[in-house]
Amino acid sequence: MARVLAGGCRVWGLKEGRPRRIGGVKVWDRAGRRSGAKAISLRVMEFETGLSPGIQTPGADDVLYVLEGHATLYLDGWRHLVAPGTGFYLRPGACLTVESRGPHPLTLVSARCPDPGKELAPAAPRTVPAPGAKAASPSPVVRIADRPAEATGDRSYRVLVDRTVGCEAVTQFVGTIPPGRSPDHFHHYEEVLCILEGKGCLWAGRSHAAIGPGSCIFLPRRQVHCVENTGNGPLRLLGVFYPAGSPAARLYRSPSSRRNAKPRK
Repeated sequence: MARVLAGGCRVWGLKEGRPRRIGGVKVWDRAGRRSGAKAISLRVMEFETGLSPGIQTPGADDVLYVLEGHATLYLDGWRHLVAPGTGFYLRPGACLTVESRGPHPLTLVSARCPDPGKELAPAAPRTVPAPGAKAASPSPVVRIADRPAEATGDRSYRVLVDRTVGCEAVTQFVGTIPPGRSPDHFHHYEEVLCILEGKGCLWAGRSHAAIGPGSCIFLPRRQVHCVENTGNGPLRLLGVFYPAGSPAARLYRSPSSRRNAKPRK
């Protein structure tokens, strides 16, 4: 059950609740139109060991991140080895086939824009490219270790998926937050988050919820919020937002609105 905060912000556990199944794939639907999102969605997908069915989303960009496990991905038949810390872009209509190598399931975090709902176009597994097809250039698969760190105040982030890998509409990044709390702020875009490491608190207006590894979060446009790191080490999170832009872009409430706000307990 989602924890609902001010302005429609929501927090879920990674795999809480009963998933739906697509062949050997379990899917936990998180953010989407049913939870108040206008465009973006968030889902968690778990692949059993072996070859998955083909998965397509004809009308949406899909950006994914490997949270757990190791696998061979086939993107329209092109082969890529992936491990935790890998992001990749699935263009509208492209076919994703996963060969999970085990011994544990592969877990992916997926954000689609615009949100197509639960519908999926079934496809046969595709492990070889179509005759005459050319591989995407640059590669749509990115390792976080290969991306430069950029700073914004006392925080840092690494962009994985953006226009440099062919995705014009959506930005995917991994951010690092030191212990403490930054000023409340808001964005002009919708955003979904998944906590990768550390513990903290999501504030939305005067409401808040505890967060930790696996917490999935939806942030509506223009909702004042902040992520507080309540631990002793870094808090790392995966973020995806639509429309695309810079993870450093943020707008702050005016000083007068902060003075008039009631103190938080």
